[in-house]
Amino acid sequence: MGIIRKDYILDRWVYYATERKKRPREFKSAEAKDNAKVCFFCPWNTHLTPPEIGRVEYKNGWKLRWFLNKFPAVEKKGNPNLKTRKFYSEGASYGVHEVIVETQHHKSQLADLPVQQIRELLEVYKVRIKELSKLKGIKYVEVFKNHGKDAGTSLVHSHSQVTALAQIPTLVVEECNAARKNKKCPYCELIKAEAKSKRKIFETKNVVAFAPFASRFNYEAWIFVKKHKKTMEELEENEMMDMAAALKKILAKLKKINVSYNFFVHYSPEKENLHFHIEITPRIATWGGFELSTNAVINSVMPEDAARFYRR
Repeated sequence: MGIIRKDYILDRWVYYATERKKRPREFKSAEAKDNAKVCFFCPWNTHLTPPEIGRVEYKNGWKLRWFLNKFPAVEKKGNPNLKTRKFYSEGASYGVHEVIVETQHHKSQLADLPVQQIRELLEVYKVRIKELSKLKGIKYVEVFKNHGKDAGTSLVHSHSQVTALAQIPTLVVEECNAARKNKKCPYCELIKAEAKSKRKIFETKNVVAFAPFASRFNYEAWIFVKKHKKTMEELEENEMMDMAAALKKILAKLKKINVSYNFFVHYSPEKENLHFHIEITPRIATWGGFELSTNAVINSVMPEDAARFYRR
């Protein structure tokens, strides 16, 4: 018998078809071929990228560097305000799109980097969110990473992306609206519950990582700081290090089965009370007609089994 579950607070449903379940190693995909003749992100090709915005120095060179995306999804052109006429809303795709190169080494991926360097990457996320949020017309800064061909990445060299947007993303709005219906932060309550559940992956004094109760993706994982923090700016050094350690642990396990994944950072917009967190969404299954027609998802891996895979 299958199981259906609802997200903790969102009106979002998942159908679990466990008869489709495979063992983790059976999800393993073939190594992606690197067909790029010239890598724009390698250290000897820095002249091929847009002008550098910033870097983390390392031995007369750099450890991380960031710059504008050469092929942006949004640009700081036009009017950030939308025009609405009855059913029609339209406007310029206003914003800023940046790339953060995470390492000099072409063959190293984020899962290979030491916890300290992942911690430094999180610090760059924090700085870019803070700086881009100051720009006129910007309402939210979304930080995300694509890894692997099934996750939408176009360049193999390890990198993250930052998009400063003129609108708050719909998913963030939904999370804020759902959280506001509770007298206290619902995530604070569920963090305590999941830390005692079979879905727990990793826990320290400061953070807990778990497979969410109604996970939409095979081996989906969330990382939360235990204290109620709304933005990365509020995180203390020990919390940042523990977030980096949790991210390292999860990505290292995903590397063993060589799957594509995305992850993204969600923080609270101004005047909201959303609990800061990171969501990791492996891209193993392909969504089909059921997902597109119902806005619900079929998942073949129970979160309890996913958490067991990460803990092993």
